[in-house]
Amino acid sequence: MKTDIVVSAATRESRGKNEARRLRVKGFAPAIVYGAGKDPVAICVSPKEVRRILHSGTGQNTIFNLDVTGVEVTPVMIADWQNDPVKGNMLHVDLKRIDLTKRIIVAIPVHTVGEAKGVKLQGGLLEVITREIEIECLPEEIPEHYTVEVGEMMIGMSVRASEIPLAGSTILISPPEAVIAHVVALRAEAVAEPEEGVVAATTAEPEVMKKGKKDEDAPEEKEKEKKKK
Repeated sequence: MKTDIVVSAATRESRGKNEARRLRVKGFAPAIVYGAGKDPVAICVSPKEVRRILHSGTGQNTIFNLDVTGVEVTPVMIADWQNDPVKGNMLHVDLKRIDLTKRIIVAIPVHTVGEAKGVKLQGGLLEVITREIEIECLPEEIPEHYTVEVGEMMIGMSVRASEIPLAGSTILISPPEAVIAHVVALRAEAVAEPEEGVVAATTAEPEVMKKGKKDEDAPEEKEKEKKKK
């Protein structure tokens, strides 16, 4: 989604771990901007501004203007970013230039709304299987999210990606048969275990049969001994 947000940036004269540490100490995050047939440019940006965009309603799909001092002003999207796993501070950001006249592929969140009748009336369970779908569209057509109404769903019913209404020139990239959500019946409780006495009798039976076999074999053994004598 195209916005009027402008993020300022400055070029980096050098690269490497030492330079990256110095930038972070000053409150900046090392970054790079690339794409749209132009050379990549090493820059530094404010991590606070980047996080503000990532936490907005459009998140990573936000298209904003990057103003690189003395170099260019260009629409971009956040392609990737890295955070320190311990301290949580932003280590690096990848920004991709966007040509507003060319189609792009993006992942859009899918939200479910309503209480399914299969849950309320039949005691079933609503399972959300897919939380986002991929689409192809012009940058100006990128939606914030899609909404799926599940209120009329009964046990055994499902909503698939192909049923989500797409606007403008948007094309579905995700498999049309991909299940977004369905209502299923709850599993029956496990069968109760047999009583202790029943288990004991069952386990004891082979032993009784074994003893009985020995008694039947005893006369034959005696006959063999008489013949030997």
